[in-house]
Amino acid sequence: MNTRTASLTQTTSTLHSFFASNFARFAILVAAVSSIGVSSFAQNNATTKPKTNDPAATATITIVKARTPTDVVREFYKAMREKRFREAFAMTIFHPAVEPLSAQDYEDLRPEFERIAGVVLDQLIISGEQISGETATVFGKFTEEDVNEAPKPVTLTRAGGMWIIGDAASRDEIKKQGKEYFFKARIETHHSEVKAVLQRIAVAQLVYAQKNNGRFGDLNALVREGLVPADVLTSETTGYDFRVTVGKDGKTYIAGAEPVRHNRTGRLSFFMDATGMRFEDNGGMPLKKK
Repeated sequence: MNTRTASLTQTTSTLHSFFASNFARFAILVAAVSSIGVSSFAQNNATTKPKTNDPAATATITIVKARTPTDVVREFYKAMREKRFREAFAMTIFHPAVEPLSAQDYEDLRPEFERIAGVVLDQLIISGEQISGETATVFGKFTEEDVNEAPKPVTLTRAGGMWIIGDAASRDEIKKQGKEYFFKARIETHHSEVKAVLQRIAVAQLVYAQKNNGRFGDLNALVREGLVPADVLTSETTGYDFRVTVGKDGKTYIAGAEPVRHNRTGRLSFFMDATGMRFEDNGGMPLKKK
């Protein structure tokens, strides 16, 4: 969203949770491409040639220096910030879910990914690193949300002799789901965001009615009064179309939200009036008042 709304706060909170805890959810880091080459994080190569005229000894000698957990975290966030998404994902447990994505899948998921990349700090603040066997934790401040908070942990695990971001248990689950993991995670996040937006609309209606002799307002009216953000009028952030219909006397209203693309941006349809909210899978069609 263009303003700091409740749904955006939840989205960035999901990002923070994703990076800072166990990477079990990845709602808005949903982008990549169908093929990923050798990732730059895997090695730091220094090449030298022996000083000899012997043809048998002229082959380039490659010295490989393994990246530390802190190196990987720095490189990951740098790649994210610079929108080098392929390289960023190759440094994480999401590699198995990234590889199968088609070019269209990537374009479909890119907007969420770019919004998340936009909150990464230009200069990370790394405060520590702990290694215990095949797992590691890097502590620091990585996003705009972290600036005024205590350092957050990023978990890493060793795979194939290299450190990757994420934990082993989540990695196994991602392997099972493949590319559908991204879409399922996005749908779940969108569902949570839609609930938050509708709850905000309900509060906004109460405030609006107090100022307008008990009459409720439509969505445009709520936006004009600054009670809900302007971008609730679009589906860009949540993948849902929102609507508010006010009764002829202005004393009643109903609100609803449907996914722009059923089973891609969302699965549930939502209905809300003064009595509460309900939701169900209605094939992407609006729910009616019971």
